[in-house]
Amino acid sequence: MARTPASRSDSNSPADAYANRNPGPGGETHQTATSPDQTLTTNQGAPISDNQNSLKAGARGPTLLEDFILREKITHFDHERIPERIVHARGSGAHGYFQPYESCAKWTKAAFLQDPSVQTPVFVRFSTVAGGAGSVDLPRDVRGFAVKFYTSEGNFDLVGNNIPVFFIQDAMKFPDLVHSVKMEADRAFPQAASAHDTFWDFASLSPETTHMLLWAMSDRAIPRSLRMIEGFGVHTFRFINEAGESTFVKFHWRPMLGTASVLWDEALKINGADNDFHRRDLWNAIDSGDFPEWEFSVQVFDQATADAFEFDILDATKLIPEEVVPLTKLGKMVLNRNPDNFFAETEQVAFHPGHVVPGIDFSNDPLLQGRLFSYTDTQLSRLGGPNFHEIPVNRPQCPMRNFQRDGLMRMNNPPGRANYEPNSIAPEGPRESPRGFHTVADPVEGGKVRERSETFSDHYSQARQFFRSQTEPEQQHIISAFAFELAKVAIVPIRQRVLGHLHLVEPKLGKAVEAALGMEGQAEQIKPAKAPIDLPDSPTLSIIKKAVPILKGRKVGVLVTDGADDKLLADVRSAVEAEGAMVELVAPKIGGVKTAGGKQLPADHTISGGPSVVFDAVVLAVSKDGVAALVKEAAAVEWVQNAFAHLKFIGHTSTAKPLMDKASVVPDAGVIAIEGGSEGGIDAFITGAKTHRLWEREPTLRTPG
Repeated sequence: MARTPASRSDSNSPADAYANRNPGPGGETHQTATSPDQTLTTNQGAPISDNQNSLKAGARGPTLLEDFILREKITHFDHERIPERIVHARGSGAHGYFQPYESCAKWTKAAFLQDPSVQTPVFVRFSTVAGGAGSVDLPRDVRGFAVKFYTSEGNFDLVGNNIPVFFIQDAMKFPDLVHSVKMEADRAFPQAASAHDTFWDFASLSPETTHMLLWAMSDRAIPRSLRMIEGFGVHTFRFINEAGESTFVKFHWRPMLGTASVLWDEALKINGADNDFHRRDLWNAIDSGDFPEWEFSVQVFDQATADAFEFDILDATKLIPEEVVPLTKLGKMVLNRNPDNFFAETEQVAFHPGHVVPGIDFSNDPLLQGRLFSYTDTQLSRLGGPNFHEIPVNRPQCPMRNFQRDGLMRMNNPPGRANYEPNSIAPEGPRESPRGFHTVADPVEGGKVRERSETFSDHYSQARQFFRSQTEPEQQHIISAFAFELAKVAIVPIRQRVLGHLHLVEPKLGKAVEAALGMEGQAEQIKPAKAPIDLPDSPTLSIIKKAVPILKGRKVGVLVTDGADDKLLADVRSAVEAEGAMVELVAPKIGGVKTAGGKQLPADHTISGGPSVVFDAVVLAVSKDGVAALVKEAAAVEWVQNAFAHLKFIGHTSTAKPLMDKASVVPDAGVIAIEGGSEGGIDAFITGAKTHRLWEREPTLRTPG
């Protein structure tokens, strides 16, 4: 049952504001305040009498420089955009809370992980990596998953991704990685895409990227919804308890709706149909009270366990299989409020992996160590100076006291003479505390060197493990993704180098991509720094293997025409909503349809405005006369063709047969008659739709590459 979303106080509805209008001599609308607290003012508080016209010397004369209201308004507009993030520029954010299941005191003294009755406020930002702020929601890309915990002992930022590993091992290479994957320097395209020469040139010359490339070419890189992505801290961190004991930890977020993705062809069409698909999906879910939830889990392990791994826990291109170190659930995060202002919150929020609290500490991961510098440096540029922590979305919700003063946009100005410490003239001022943050006394030894540890040299074993752990459909998608991306690479030797790496990962993969490209036998012979080994399969790496049947949080599109059966539509809606999913009606016209019972039903979408790609399953509830018109409409035929091609479950009435025939729908286990008395029925459709896709259909429709 949907919950009521967080309420907002609106002093006047849009209709009320429009009602209080006075036409000017030129027909312009002047909306007048109905109470003093609605009076429009300048940023200095001066009331404004006319917000439609600048001050001029005569009605047709030049505008006067003294018009301070115009100058303030235009100046503010000119400076409304701050530099966008170099990476993770396109983001969506939401407020919520985190609540632990029980005390985690045995591992950590972090205050927000102690009391199961305490809810810690959070702000979460999801993002794509490569594209700019104005790009689309569904490119093939990594998704950022950053959480700001406003704890009682300061802010803790868990700045991660929806993929547990990364492309590189050392922060020294980060600028080069980003430069290679962004738009090419001379031509400024492609936008939000890795399918071009510079990225694959870098990747082919950097074997450490191989494991991440397998993830990026998998379905993880084209998620169905931000509500259905996993999150990972990527790096190894430390927990510290009250006794000062340290254990290693890996952070995980698991969506309560399950992890889900779309098909590549589907992603391309969703971007065309709604390039705000993910952003809209998250906003609408929260706005309707269907709050997204994730469980916060950890892998906790000691030094002896770390030493026994065949890889180095400081290597960000490696993961710990859950079969080796199982997840321990710590609590749940719920997102229950949308931002009031996108710019003030989602755009200005400043995350930093160095924002930690007592009880959490770092490891010596060289990529993490570089991030600890980079993020602060970035915020200084984006947000104008060292006081970005005073922006409301970044401000701690616990007391914050120190002797830092001044700087651009300083808001908090404590009184008094002392802006230094130690001091004797302000004994009531802030002082050190034994409870404060303590860094783990981790022994360090060795000379100053620029070199990579030998323990970082295996670049292929976990990539092989990942590929072999996928189901056959998922493996075919990876093959197709490599073929698509490399087909966009114009420089043949780059393709040949990549193929050489793929052969080291798994001969089946290398040969299949070669065949898809028509480059059999052309792979470059790559000598690995360390020969790959065979690791046990890890079923938890596969989306399909660990999927559970669920329809909650999904959308079912119902194609309707005039004359549709009233009871059937009501029964479909009831069955879908009983699963916690949503029904949206798609009709030839936005005005809706008149049912067989004479009821006028408004439509949520037109056929062209609500293509089947935006739904998880579809129902064809058309009348005999209605279908006769639809078979003549290319958009309607394509609507059904796409649903079938994207392996969705299709519920249908017998009257829909002409449309399905026109769309070349071949009856299979995913094409289900839903009328009363027919084999299958609505219950069978719901059961099928909860599995999301009929993977057995895919080999009949397309070949890899």
